[in-house]
Amino acid sequence: MVFASLLLHAFQVSAHNLVDGKSVLPISIADRGELLLHNDEITYSSWNSSELIGKVRVVQYIAGRTSAKKKNSMLIKAIKNANFPSERFQPTTIVNTDDVILGSGFFVLGKIEKNKRRYPWAQFIIDSNGVGRRTWQLNEESSTIVVLDKFGHIQWAKDGNLTPEEVNMVISMVKKLINE
Repeated sequence: MVFASLLLHAFQVSAHNLVDGKSVLPISIADRGELLLHNDEITYSSWNSSELIGKVRVVQYIAGRTSAKKKNSMLIKAIKNANFPSERFQPTTIVNTDDVILGSGFFVLGKIEKNKRRYPWAQFIIDSNGVGRRTWQLNEESSTIVVLDKFGHIQWAKDGNLTPEEVNMVISMVKKLINE
């Protein structure tokens, strides 16, 4: 019974449908959507995954929980420190606010809006209904990293904590993709 439980958990960890060389399955987020910043005012606009084409991207799809945010904070810090050229690279964070601790949604939105003001060159999207998690078959309460080339093709994806080696690999991969 323990073996079956471990086997099921191992299957869940790798259950996403993000396939190297393919595009992500299309999603459209109409409730909230992308945060736009104009004169220090935040507005929201519908967003869909076809907008991922045109620049190299590191997409982080994350539950709206502090525990999920911590899972890949090392990668986010490395991306900030890399100073990639904004005309060819953009980090995209999609926050699943359908997966928050009860009563914390207001605080999560406030933090995301603060991050948009602090990092206006980054793209932030609010997925109020968990459309991306269901469509891409991602785990709850987690953080998934997807590296996309400028054509929107998946180059690498992982759900959960990245190791320091994986962080270095992602940064190297992004540098290579930017220069192609």
